[in-house]
Amino acid sequence: MKGSFNKKESMQKAEKFIREAAGNGAEIISLPEMWNCPYSNDYFRKYAEKESGETVEFLSSIASDLGIYLIGGSIPEIDGEDVFNTSFSFDRKGNIIGKHRKVHLFDIDVKGGIRFMESDTLTAGHDMTVIDTEYCKIGVAICYDVRFPEWFRKMALSGAKVIILPAAFNLTTGPAHWDITMRARALDNQVYFAANSPARDEAGPYQAYGGSCIVDPWGRFISHADERECIIYGDVDIETVESVRQQLPLLKHRREELY
Repeated sequence: MKGSFNKKESMQKAEKFIREAAGNGAEIISLPEMWNCPYSNDYFRKYAEKESGETVEFLSSIASDLGIYLIGGSIPEIDGEDVFNTSFSFDRKGNIIGKHRKVHLFDIDVKGGIRFMESDTLTAGHDMTVIDTEYCKIGVAICYDVRFPEWFRKMALSGAKVIILPAAFNLTTGPAHWDITMRARALDNQVYFAANSPARDEAGPYQAYGGSCIVDPWGRFISHADERECIIYGDVDIETVESVRQQLPLLKHRREELY
């Protein structure tokens, strides 16, 4: 992997998939976590760009050209001396309408599994991201953020009916937790939940689990990938969100006076 990753090629491949998805009718498109950079502390600073850099310009241009909403996965963003894991979201005219800096950094050490310390290189963000579209409010978070259900409840209470999560679980946590976590965040908050993973690159420094998926507000998968490169599609019906919330009014039944 070292020396072989080509950002230009990655951008060309992203454009190919975005254009294919838009050509098939997709109105809201998302890329995965760290799609333009090897997922490794050895590379985050090296590949980091400013908000005014080529990747954000590329994403803005293609969103405008295709007239789509684009959640640009995440990229390493440099701001002063700090490097963030950042997701930029764009409207149909290519304007930035959301900027989420990963709030919870992936610092884990699983016995017999994986050790990874994002905080060795990255700085944590602080803000919740919910963007406005003509369809509904959409929450955006990144990977390890999903481990903290309070964060997603806060999005739902802020009006989000769809949540998009660029993410890259690994081969230790992925088989154990990926599917159940994405379903739980969807059904707990009664939202459509889309988790977007990079495909697995066995020659790379980090082995992504894959499994990109879309879950409906009842906790059912409506689309699910394996570890290979592909596009997944799903229809979002806001009336389904409202129907589920009326039939099983979890958000209304919260006991705010107790917790």
